[in-house]
Amino acid sequence: MSHRLMAGSAGILLSGLWAWSGGTLAAQDQPTMQDGGVTTLHVYANTIQIPVLVLGPNRERIAKPIAANRFWVNFDEGPWFHASHVRLEDDDPISLSILLDVTGAAELMPKVGDAITNLAPLSLHAKDHVSIYALDCELNRTASGVPADRLQLKEGVDKALESWTNRVKDKGAAPCRNPIHLWDAMTVISEQLYRLPGRRVILAVTDGNDKGSVNPWNALRLYDQESGIAVFGVVPVPWGAGSVFLERANRENPFQSLCELSGGIVQMTKESGLELTLNRFMTMVRERYIVEFPRPAKFSAGEYGMAVKIDKGNHFFIRPAGISVPVPDAKVQSDPTTVPGDPSLAPEIGNRHVLTKPN
Repeated sequence: MSHRLMAGSAGILLSGLWAWSGGTLAAQDQPTMQDGGVTTLHVYANTIQIPVLVLGPNRERIAKPIAANRFWVNFDEGPWFHASHVRLEDDDPISLSILLDVTGAAELMPKVGDAITNLAPLSLHAKDHVSIYALDCELNRTASGVPADRLQLKEGVDKALESWTNRVKDKGAAPCRNPIHLWDAMTVISEQLYRLPGRRVILAVTDGNDKGSVNPWNALRLYDQESGIAVFGVVPVPWGAGSVFLERANRENPFQSLCELSGGIVQMTKESGLELTLNRFMTMVRERYIVEFPRPAKFSAGEYGMAVKIDKGNHFFIRPAGISVPVPDAKVQSDPTTVPGDPSLAPEIGNRHVLTKPN
């Protein structure tokens, strides 16, 4: 599955969906502290990690873990490079932003409070942080990076749905005059999530139908890829008739593209199956593979297509998250005390560059 990697200038603020875990050493052989004669050792990280969602051909959970030596990556269709290290994400801390789109998924809202609350403490843990938003006449945030305990989750959902619940009860209430739309709301959520630590994930409970946002979906997709934000969607399936999402199943679906190109997936559910669906969502997040590899050699600022494959795994559904990384610091590279890396031990960049202008 192809994806995108962004290389920026040295010192760029980086996404939390990746981590540095080792790398090139730069050591000064001569003492640098006049009073103590202490040798200073500088460590410059050079390893990239990305979360990769791997499911079966029917989007089912894979019960047996895949061996680490089966994972490969490439950039701009360059040579395939064997991943240095692979592990399950498991209990890595996550920052989760939940969007409850009451305008597009109203039929799921009566059960959504219990379904989200019941994610703690088995699926969501105290070290995870959750933000909760409701999209109604406006975008309303009722929890911002709070620890994922049951009480705070319940309070956040109840407050988020309070305005919508009151309007439903008051059947004579006036409709929204200038509502905020889906892509605009998700853009705000992504920008706020970018500031939080951990592996960043958005769960959007919505029908995926935008009705006039200023921000195009493809710009949002690019931002989420560069920010390392994986988007997972849950859309309603009404009895008797297809939802907006189902009606688009056989043609381009921006919401599905947004989710899958950011490293997530869309699930469809009825109200009765919502809790099971959210539990499956958290299982997919926890069972992503953290794929590690050295930063590519001859790296310059720009955008690169990234692909992940698994040996003898053509039937797998593979969706890697995006990432931003710093380019090598020229001053560090030219420092005579820097221990140079071996280019043969890093991926090579191909010559097929991704398009950078959103549609």
